[in-house]
Amino acid sequence: MMNKVLAKTFWFFAFICMISITAKSQKHILVFSATKAFRHASIPAGKIALMQIGANNHWIVDTTEDPSVFTKKGLRKYKVIVFLSTTGNIFNDEQKEALQYYIRKGGGYVGIHAATDTEHDWPWYNDLVGAYFKNHPKPQSLKYDVIDKNFPATSFMPDTMRRFEEIYNFDSFKKEAVHVLITADEKTYTGGTMKDFHPAAWYHEFEGGRVFYTAWGHAPETFKEPLFIQQLTEAIKWAMHEN
Repeated sequence: MMNKVLAKTFWFFAFICMISITAKSQKHILVFSATKAFRHASIPAGKIALMQIGANNHWIVDTTEDPSVFTKKGLRKYKVIVFLSTTGNIFNDEQKEALQYYIRKGGGYVGIHAATDTEHDWPWYNDLVGAYFKNHPKPQSLKYDVIDKNFPATSFMPDTMRRFEEIYNFDSFKKEAVHVLITADEKTYTGGTMKDFHPAAWYHEFEGGRVFYTAWGHAPETFKEPLFIQQLTEAIKWAMHEN
């Protein structure tokens, strides 16, 4: 009888240890959506979509709007941090240092839509994300050109496409530092100010980390588009060195 009890106890603890090891081996993603300025109505839909992407890929996805998690210890477990339409000046000096440390240790960053409308007074963040939001015309339909399909987040896309989107005009764009993947054709809509080269998605390797940004994501419906979901999925995989 005692041997049966010991055997059951052994297998119980073995099962618990197996679950613990499996959880530890899973990759963790942080979705950060704090806003200190304009708040996009698409944020809840974005969180749901990113959690589903995580479930589909066996990643653990945490969501937060609390910048206090930005400590060296707090960010350590995350393979990628997704800035989901963040806006305004969010971080104090210690939190900025933690994000810098995270990137310099090889962390991944994926910025969605208003991520470029964040930390306008912090030059390092401008270098990280690649540009700052300047303004935008009213949302409208336009043509996008995929100018580089030799990247996981664009390899499956058509050469051109029409989409309805809120099109950002950018300031302080780091054209020489980033690799542009998609451009907006300003001849196909009104309100563009970047003339012949209007970036809409790009990536670069920065201070040891991997960075991807997409200007798409204004409307909640965007996060139900298979094309956009695949773009985000492949971008996160790239940022965490999976492809």
